[in-house]
Amino acid sequence: MKFRVERDVLAEAVAWAARSLPARPPVPVLAGLLLTAESEGGTGTLSLSGFDYEVSARVETEADVEEAGTVLVSGRLLADISRSLPNRPVEISTDGVRVLVVCGSSRFTLPTLPVEEYPALPQMPTVSGMVPGDAFAAAVAQVAVAAGRDDTLPVLTGVRVEIEDDRVTLAATDRYRFAVRDLLWKPEQPGLSAVALVPAKTLLDTAKSLSAGDSVSIALAGSGKGEGLIGFEGAGRRTTTRLLEGEFPKFRSLFPTEFSAVGTVGTQAFVDAVKRVSLVAERNTPVRLNFEQGVLILEAGSGDDAQATERLDADLEGDDISIAFNPAYLLDGLSAIDSPIAQLSFTTATKPALLSGKASQESEADEAYKYLIMPVRLSG
Repeated sequence: MKFRVERDVLAEAVAWAARSLPARPPVPVLAGLLLTAESEGGTGTLSLSGFDYEVSARVETEADVEEAGTVLVSGRLLADISRSLPNRPVEISTDGVRVLVVCGSSRFTLPTLPVEEYPALPQMPTVSGMVPGDAFAAAVAQVAVAAGRDDTLPVLTGVRVEIEDDRVTLAATDRYRFAVRDLLWKPEQPGLSAVALVPAKTLLDTAKSLSAGDSVSIALAGSGKGEGLIGFEGAGRRTTTRLLEGEFPKFRSLFPTEFSAVGTVGTQAFVDAVKRVSLVAERNTPVRLNFEQGVLILEAGSGDDAQATERLDADLEGDDISIAFNPAYLLDGLSAIDSPIAQLSFTTATKPALLSGKASQESEADEAYKYLIMPVRLSG
């Protein structure tokens, strides 16, 4: 095998393909990146693949291929080397069981791993539809903040993806908050209906890495080829991940539709105030919100501990309410709504509140994104 490729092109492709390689691979070959150089009709293609039995990644780029071939080398080592090379074309070739990397006056000799022991990458399921890359990345980021991080409850570490015709619904929860986002997409066939539970971290990393492309293809298998997998492809990059199993909570009935009070406040001022008052909130202690007509009073700390209060201009429709939240969960929701006005809708001080965004005081709340947050019960 022998090919030449631009340094930046190589470094970007290697970094992307190697990002999901396991830190402690169960077998040595899974620490490797599979490099395949092909030449057909005068055009050369270099593909780099990584796989850890859960997540597969494959990226394809143009290269000047002199001799086709396949080789398996340490992914992390190749990523470190590619990143540090001078800004010159890179030549990679095989010499027996070694790989030579030459760039300008830099020369590296790397051992290879046994290609025959490397597992075959899973087949990509059939494409189900397309979604704009930037919109998909933003939607996943809004929802993934609410996903659980406790691996003993794997079903809560996922994002539920529901597809109904031209609408995709993403949902995630860790039992203390629930985030739901609707977005439109272009299905391959009308009337498509599918459900998948995707590991949140993998989905977030994938959506972010594909956001530069105009569109992302989502491939979700029914039964047969690719069952138990979901695939994403865009800008020459392709990744698959195994789906999680388990019963995701039925969330639609959890979201209240009638409220006793609705408060609105400028999002950025709200974020800044929560950050300031929560400086005195000891670990696991809440920030208290007191909504009254025309004002929101934030409080944290009590007794002999440090205390903080801050007042913000706010609008309130309905009854005055005092309610308390975990400040980190509240900030996650406020950061995700991506609107100049934050709207909090309440039923009672002991039941979940609904956070959504508004473009202005006069406009309706954006129904595409909803963040339901459990309050913290106050003693006394």
